[in-house]
Amino acid sequence: MAWDSARIRRQREYGWFRGHEAEMIEQAREARRAERQRLENEETERLRTLHWKKCPNCGHDMADQEIEGVHTDRCSFCQGIFFRRGELEILLLRHDEDKRGFFRNLLGFHRDSGPEAVPTETTKRSS
Repeated sequence: MAWDSARIRRQREYGWFRGHEAEMIEQAREARRAERQRLENEETERLRTLHWKKCPNCGHDMADQEIEGVHTDRCSFCQGIFFRRGELEILLLRHDEDKRGFFRNLLGFHRDSGPEAVPTETTKRSS
């Protein structure tokens, strides 16, 4: 019987691929997973910078505003006030007995601002 070097080489090659195929597939999967994660991170960062400090109502720029020691964001166009988690509760707890006056001041209504001012409890009683 003749010695077949092509057949022996082919068997060795097939044996090597059978032994290393799972490892190569896992490496390819990991490379695809890493590339997908990189692209998702880039897209997330792009969207974050595109919408950072923008009003969710009208899309204009937001400016920082401090209300009684609590930092809030106010829209420069629609004048909407947006609180982060817990900020509104902090303000409400500080003014539990005076919520009505607090919201008037927050919205720009003042008791002594003239005829358009909303009457208070004491002015209602005296009338």
